[in-house]
Amino acid sequence: MHTVAVLALDSVVPFDLATPMEVFHRTRLHDGRAGYRVRICAVTPKVTTGAFSIAVPWGLDILVEADTIIVPGVADPTAAAPAEALDALRTAAANGTRIASICGGAFTLAATGLLDGLRATTHWIATDQLAAQYPQIQVDPNVLYVDNGQFLTSAGAAAGLDLCLHMIRRDYGATVAADAARLSVMPLERAGGQAQFIAHEPPTPDGVTLEPLLSWMRDNARRELTLADIAQHAGMSTRTLNRRFRDQIGTTPLQWLHRVRVHQAQHLLEATAHPIDRVATQVGFGSATAFRDRFKLVTGTSPQAYRRAFRST
Repeated sequence: MHTVAVLALDSVVPFDLATPMEVFHRTRLHDGRAGYRVRICAVTPKVTTGAFSIAVPWGLDILVEADTIIVPGVADPTAAAPAEALDALRTAAANGTRIASICGGAFTLAATGLLDGLRATTHWIATDQLAAQYPQIQVDPNVLYVDNGQFLTSAGAAAGLDLCLHMIRRDYGATVAADAARLSVMPLERAGGQAQFIAHEPPTPDGVTLEPLLSWMRDNARRELTLADIAQHAGMSTRTLNRRFRDQIGTTPLQWLHRVRVHQAQHLLEATAHPIDRVATQVGFGSATAFRDRFKLVTGTSPQAYRRAFRST
């Protein structure tokens, strides 16, 4: 039987810990047999979660026997993980064990060096920190999970459920994964490339002198704005405009404008039945093709797939 070991470090996030326990424990094969044996292990016999403590029945030696290891997040993901835990993960990886992280667990996995040179993700609020702390990792903030084969990472909370179902589908097929989803009372897995942060742009940092211009661009995003149009409204040259955007916003004016249009399109896709071509026009794209390309670049999925997943009924 496939053994899943869940590594519980001190200050583990309870939701992250419970997710793989519940999903894998509930998985049943076509003949009714359990699909997985789930084991919780830790460095010490007792682990705190902040709100309560738990007794852990297995030590790190169980990792050697596992087919899959899950690394949940901890309260402070940037805190140094125990060296013995990192060594145990490296040893398991050398033996070919599949290792997956949930949410902030990506920081623990990153500390082992196993993600170096690979694409990875974590909760959107921590992606910048992960990229800064581990520049050798290709951090993707716009996906629910990343599957590199042996090493997998997921975004926050609910994305961990998606990742677990994805692994079940890899192991036993779509029918078993669908049954596991029903037993866990959750919808079938969302595609890993779907954007994890879909509602709004992050708030503009305090003190940004471009805020009046950003507000004007939001209000006029449906117009065919050129870089020259934006610069003229701002009363500066295009060169100066580009430099200030880079300094204050971290991107170019047109890239920022495209993201605003995509976020406006998300609202229309969720709240209306307007055809894709009409949505493209409503938010300021010159063609439906350009809209589809930009939407997929920003969100990681197509407008049609996004609408199927999020449209209100």
